[in-house]
Amino acid sequence: MRVSPPHDPFRRGQLAIAALFCSLGFQYATWAARIPAIKADLGLTAAEVGVLLMAAGIGAVASFPLVPVVMRRLGSARLALLSTLCLTGLLLALAVAPDYPLALLVMVADGVFVGCLNVAMNAQGAALETRYERNTMARLHATFSAGSLLAALLASGMNAVTSSVAAHFGVAAVLLVLLAAVARSGLLQEDAPAEEEPKAKKARGAWSLPSRVTLWMCCAMAFGTVTEGAMNDWSALYLREVAKASAELAPMGIAVVSGMMVVARLFADGWRSRWGDGRVVLSGSALAAAGLVFALVSGGVAPALIGFACVGLGCAAVTPCVYVAAAKQGSQALALVAAMGTTGLLAGPPVIGFVANASSLVWGLAVVAAAAVVVSVCSTRIRWTPVSADVT
Repeated sequence: MRVSPPHDPFRRGQLAIAALFCSLGFQYATWAARIPAIKADLGLTAAEVGVLLMAAGIGAVASFPLVPVVMRRLGSARLALLSTLCLTGLLLALAVAPDYPLALLVMVADGVFVGCLNVAMNAQGAALETRYERNTMARLHATFSAGSLLAALLASGMNAVTSSVAAHFGVAAVLLVLLAAVARSGLLQEDAPAEEEPKAKKARGAWSLPSRVTLWMCCAMAFGTVTEGAMNDWSALYLREVAKASAELAPMGIAVVSGMMVVARLFADGWRSRWGDGRVVLSGSALAAAGLVFALVSGGVAPALIGFACVGLGCAAVTPCVYVAAAKQGSQALALVAAMGTTGLLAGPPVIGFVANASSLVWGLAVVAAAAVVVSVCSTRIRWTPVSADVT
């Protein structure tokens, strides 16, 4: 690993874009951590909380046709900063929402700006890799998880001091503004050039049918996020009800998957430089599938934790690599791939729940293993970034 001086423009850009990733993870985890308090303040039922959570996902999916048009007008740097500030304001709005309908509107708007920031910050990351020919996307995605961890620690600390959601979100808003200030000075003003986006259509802002390569990327992203998201939602229940783990040990499923994913993302850019994005995604998704099948066939707590660790390790680089490949195809492809990622996160856990209800949770998680296999197949059809000689 090469150590660069503080004035290195690559490092400056990397820090700025990392601040964007961190802010998205921080903002999301901040309001998610206070769902019980919001439920109590608004007097919501469990079903209404479910709809509230779904509203954010609907907003993110609905942003898909909007993002490429806005990004062509503003550029990814300005769109990212605008989205970060809007998400800060929406966090405060959620804290003071007087009733359920207004909270729903806030969450739909939150989803829209999450979709905007998601595309813009990944476009910035891809542009940074293209300009300096150095891999960094996996580490940028690791800072998203770091932002979520920071939000969890802040929520725990604020809960010890006050039960006020408004006070908590006010402190969080200050931190989001500081992150935006860090990002502002180092963002790239030019996005990476698209390989397949016709210049005439790009100038007019017109839409075109996605290419076959883009559709394969969409498929890989959707099934990759199904694999990633389902483990967070179902691993603890599997350990408790199927593997017969204790109540204290059951949450370790989430911890193992998340912890392994963060650690792997810190090293994944080196893997990408050595073996290329395609091999990393192919071998990683195959490892995730094999590890999960091993856990399900073997049974027991220890095999489950080993299998879950394989899922976290294998899936860590999938979304960063697919985002880089999609950004090469242009803003429309990137927005479509991002929307499919959100769709996978939304649709995956309920589908697994339906399968588990009809048969068993073992078969439900077998669907997750199958999703990882689909990612492996898709990886052979995607045009990947050439192997880089440099590692950040």
